[in-house]
Amino acid sequence: MAGMLKIRSDFSASELRRLAAGSKDANQSRRLLSLAAALDGMSREDAARIGGMDRQTLRDWVHRFNAQGPDGLKDIHSKGHPPRLSPEQLSALAEIVETGPDREKDGVVRWRRIDLKRVVEERFGVVYHERTIGKILKMLGFSHISARPRHPGQKAETIAAFKKTSRRR
Repeated sequence: MAGMLKIRSDFSASELRRLAAGSKDANQSRRLLSLAAALDGMSREDAARIGGMDRQTLRDWVHRFNAQGPDGLKDIHSKGHPPRLSPEQLSALAEIVETGPDREKDGVVRWRRIDLKRVVEERFGVVYHERTIGKILKMLGFSHISARPRHPGQKAETIAAFKKTSRRR
C-alpha cells in the first residue's frame, strides 16, 4: 500500500503508550500515542487525529521518530540570538553599575537605563534599546529600585537638626 507508514520496529505500540504515559512533555506524549495507533493498524488520518495533527504532519513525525527515536518527538526550542556583550563585558557593566556614576564625568548622580544605554554604546560599541538594558540589569541581578540620590552639598548636622523627634515623657 502506497500510503502505509514505515515505522521502526524496535518499539511496540504498548511500549510507545508506556513511554507516552511516563513523558513529562505533553507534545511528545501526543505524538507517541499517534504512532502507537498507527502501529496498531489504524488509518493514517485517524492516527493523526488522535495527536491533533494532519496526515502529513504525522508522516513528518514518523521520519523524526525513525531517525532519532522517542526523543526525536520532543519540540526543538530555539536558543535565540547570541549575546552581543561578552561575559567579560557583562561583568564590566555590572562593575560600572555597582560603583555608580561619577558626577563630573557622567553628568548624573544615579544610573538610569537611558544613561547605561549611552555608556554601553560608548564603551563597548553595542547599541541596545533602553528596555533591553533593563533586561540585562535584571539578568545581572540588579533591581530597578534604587536608593534616593544624595546631594553632594548635603550636611549631616543639618539633617540631624531638622529631624522631628518626640519629647521624652
